[in-house]
Amino acid sequence: MPLLCWDCNRGFIVENEEIFFRMADQLPAMIWVAGPDGQRAHFNKYWLDFSGLPSESHLDNGWTEGVHPDDLPRCLDIYSRSFDRRQEFKMEYRLRRYDGEYRWLCDNGVPRFQVDGSFAGYIGSCFDITDSRLAVEALSRVTGRLMQTHELERMQIARDLHDDVGASLGTLGIELLRAGRSVSRSDVRNHPDFEAIYQKMQEIGSRVSRLCNQLHPPMLKYFGLGKAIEIECRKFSEECQIPTVCSCEDLPGKLDLVVALTFLRVVQEALQNACRHSRATKIVVTITAASGELSLTVSDDGVGFDPGQSRYAHGLGLVSMRERMRLVGGAFEICSQPGQGTKILCRAPLAQSTITFGSQSGPDLRFQAPKSDGD
Repeated sequence: MPLLCWDCNRGFIVENEEIFFRMADQLPAMIWVAGPDGQRAHFNKYWLDFSGLPSESHLDNGWTEGVHPDDLPRCLDIYSRSFDRRQEFKMEYRLRRYDGEYRWLCDNGVPRFQVDGSFAGYIGSCFDITDSRLAVEALSRVTGRLMQTHELERMQIARDLHDDVGASLGTLGIELLRAGRSVSRSDVRNHPDFEAIYQKMQEIGSRVSRLCNQLHPPMLKYFGLGKAIEIECRKFSEECQIPTVCSCEDLPGKLDLVVALTFLRVVQEALQNACRHSRATKIVVTITAASGELSLTVSDDGVGFDPGQSRYAHGLGLVSMRERMRLVGGAFEICSQPGQGTKILCRAPLAQSTITFGSQSGPDLRFQAPKSDGD
């Protein structure tokens, strides 16, 4: 007769607990068993070796004394809610080891039932994931530095374009105006291509100005995140010929630059992705602030895709957006189905980020060519 089997509709069905407990002691995982009242009644040898404490000290709610105080409320909430609903759960928390060090565990719990179908409690297994979390944190720090360097480079390029190319174009415009003036009140007319050359110079100046703004958006400095997103949506709508509705509600007057820049970059990337892939006829961008949190939604009525199958779901654009949100302590989610459009959801705390991108002011990245006498 089997001692343990799995029912897809219920969970584990245990037929011989004594044999199961003996087998659990041989497993290289931390195993716990709880009764129908939610109190934990058994811990295997691997768990006891990890804690360095006798089994009696863990029974009932004794095991919670080893949980890190910062993790305990969340841990108990997940445990009790899942238990009441007879649902599987997965949670991560820190547990004190025998040497006093707190280690991160991934705890998976599933309901168990008697052969007659009556609820018997839960079986759980824990694995030490401290090393993997440290690796993820190290990767996050490296990624953060790379993104910080990237933004600093963009800022420097914008400054160079503004201070060098922009200034040179301004000087060239002045010299061009002087060269086009008549000498000693003579009736000599300007070169027939003068006006065309001057207009081309102004167009080049405008393109340089737009490029500077894309590299380091000055609107964040002058008008804040809401206005910067509105301007970005308006420019996108004009250039890509896709109607774009923008709604910015209850945004604070002052917002941490890194958080603001993160959301603006996500909006820019989301709009460009929609232009390249969605074939949408309408895009809606909504950003709101409430309860100390900033929330962004970018949705379109395009062709959509399957996030689990499409290569687009793992493309550099979405990876960049997801990583940007993670670095400011936020969350990123994408919802899409073929033929149902796409929705990008982001949220992050309004609290100041620990990442900085150098000077928060930046240059005044606006170029104006001098006007001709006829203007």
